[in-house]
Amino acid sequence: MAHIKLPEGFPGIRGPLMFSPATAKPLRELAEILMRGPNTLTPAEREIIGTYVSSQNDCYYCQTCHGSTAAHHLGGNFQLINEIKRDFETAAISEKLKALLVIAGKVQQSGKQVRTEDIERARKHGATDMEIHDTVLIAASFCLFNRYVDGLATSAPTDPEVYRAIGEKTAKEGYLRPGGEKPIGIVDT
Repeated sequence: MAHIKLPEGFPGIRGPLMFSPATAKPLRELAEILMRGPNTLTPAEREIIGTYVSSQNDCYYCQTCHGSTAAHHLGGNFQLINEIKRDFETAAISEKLKALLVIAGKVQQSGKQVRTEDIERARKHGATDMEIHDTVLIAASFCLFNRYVDGLATSAPTDPEVYRAIGEKTAKEGYLRPGGEKPIGIVDT
């Protein structure tokens, strides 16, 4: 049960966003820019960074939603997302993304954990300054989002199909939801 009265049918971050439209707008805009805006990192790579940070923060709702979105960007490769969360160093992803996940993981712990050698590794594998910047900002933002979700004790569905639907819709439509939000289980997510 959530710590405050949130709208019914809106699990995870959706409940607090519906509760506070004034803060929802800039948070959604930030997510849209970070995850879907013009970038040399693919939407799948950016979703993987968010998924990994959320898994390290043990935020079930966010890691499952964003993992599903990443998988949809990858043609439905949910197995790869699980492998990345388990041990990204052995997963079938680029060395650049592995290096960026090291940085993201250190930001998740504390921004001060990021070392020069972490940045050098990323650059060695082709990461640009903008990609390093965006990785740090995605990781920091997901820490905020995860703590927002879990700090209010929002609900998290257990049905994997709910997350598949959320991931598919997010991969297609993004974070701004021009048609508005609908409760989970009502026509679409």
